[in-house]
Amino acid sequence: MSSILLSNVRLGLGGPRSDVLVTGDRVAAIGAAGSNTPEGGTDVIRFDDATLVPGFVDSHVHVEQWVRNLRSIDLGAAKSPREAAMLVRDGKRGAHLTWGQGIVPALWEQAPHKHFLDELVGDVPVAVSSIDLHTTWLSSAALDLVGMRDHPTGVLRETESIETKARLAAMMPVEELDAWIEESVATLPSLGVTGLTDLAYADNVEAWQRRSRGGAVPIRVRAGIWTAWLDAAIAAGHRSGRIVPGTHGRVQVGPYKIVSDGSLNTRTAWCVDPYPHPAEAGDACGLSLVPPGQLVELMGKAWAAGLEPAVHAIGDRANHEVLDAFARVGCAGRIEHAQLVSERDMPRFAELGVIASVQPQHAVTDRDVADRHWSGRTDRAYAYRSLHAAAARLELGSDAPVSPLDPRVAIADAVFRTGDDRPAWHPEQIIPLEVAFAAAGAGRRTVAVGEPADLVVIGGDPREYDRDALRTMPVLTTIVSGTLTHRAV
Repeated sequence: MSSILLSNVRLGLGGPRSDVLVTGDRVAAIGAAGSNTPEGGTDVIRFDDATLVPGFVDSHVHVEQWVRNLRSIDLGAAKSPREAAMLVRDGKRGAHLTWGQGIVPALWEQAPHKHFLDELVGDVPVAVSSIDLHTTWLSSAALDLVGMRDHPTGVLRETESIETKARLAAMMPVEELDAWIEESVATLPSLGVTGLTDLAYADNVEAWQRRSRGGAVPIRVRAGIWTAWLDAAIAAGHRSGRIVPGTHGRVQVGPYKIVSDGSLNTRTAWCVDPYPHPAEAGDACGLSLVPPGQLVELMGKAWAAGLEPAVHAIGDRANHEVLDAFARVGCAGRIEHAQLVSERDMPRFAELGVIASVQPQHAVTDRDVADRHWSGRTDRAYAYRSLHAAAARLELGSDAPVSPLDPRVAIADAVFRTGDDRPAWHPEQIIPLEVAFAAAGAGRRTVAVGEPADLVVIGGDPREYDRDALRTMPVLTTIVSGTLTHRAV
């Protein structure tokens, strides 16, 4: 059985210098620095100034969309649909379909429309995703590919957007997609990532089985299940937490994903109070995408089969209704995003055993949109300190590709709440560094004997880092299930 000795590491934030022995897939021993005499064959890694913490786990990733966006035209700088279409025109086009990403139409004075793309790009299939993934903007040629030529605007929202984008993505050969994923996932251990939850709109269990045929993937994956695949998952006996056969122990069945409302940027997040500038007539307070009764039915069905619900809820009305559904079903689970939560609902996360799966980068990138469309409510928007104070368990993620898949950035944004030269946005919602690290480690606060050896060694002492240094913390060593997946020393 192989062993690794991490010698002279600081054990956690501010902890003592220690030697940590990993044997097999577990932490076997912890002692004072210099106290461990390694046996022959042990891989000894000695450090001068480094901190050992539990491995980083991104609790919310859309893997297929993430790798596709990495190869899409970045339109985040566009201030109008015409500017965005010009960037598409001047960008690198795909062989069959050109993808663009990152538009923020909630800050545009003019709405996107297919005629902008048609005019500037011509008869080229173009699909553009908004920064929040809840809007897809298509050219007429792209609409032709999915039999929607007569769509009046080419702008699709919510369920129609998700399903249409999946149809377009399916036109890409699966071998090419898997090659992209293999290449991109291979970079994650260098960022300290030891695991992620994949919530792509796809048959994720089957997909990760396929991607594991050539060997174990370098991280742990929790493969999420959507309603379209729920019945098949139940029939197959999938249960959250079970190892997926044929994946070398690295892939587990993940949670059951439901999207209960929309998003802030698309102005479809379901809120108690109306938006000052609704996206469309009749959507003054956003959208309920799954009626409360149906939500309870779906969650109950999944929970009875052993699948943990993970419910997307962004607006305060949505969060309230989803917490009510958890109470009625009587199950544990997760709320994904929890971006706007009423004060009366914050204690209910802990009372019901519901994890708040949050993305701190959103608090940084969405601040201008929130100030505009949630004016007067932002004191309880992205309210991580308030949730923590109410004893909610926080887990950090990126929602990649909405935000960069880099846990160091998530930690920095959680404890500084600004990504530029402006002061922190609602600094009262900053969480302590120790809390952010634990939340980035899926709730693990310390490294302990007997625990799985999913570990990361950070150069220096993170307590001494400013915002920019925290965002780029050097990752010296990453270990997944006792296997060295990254080594920079």
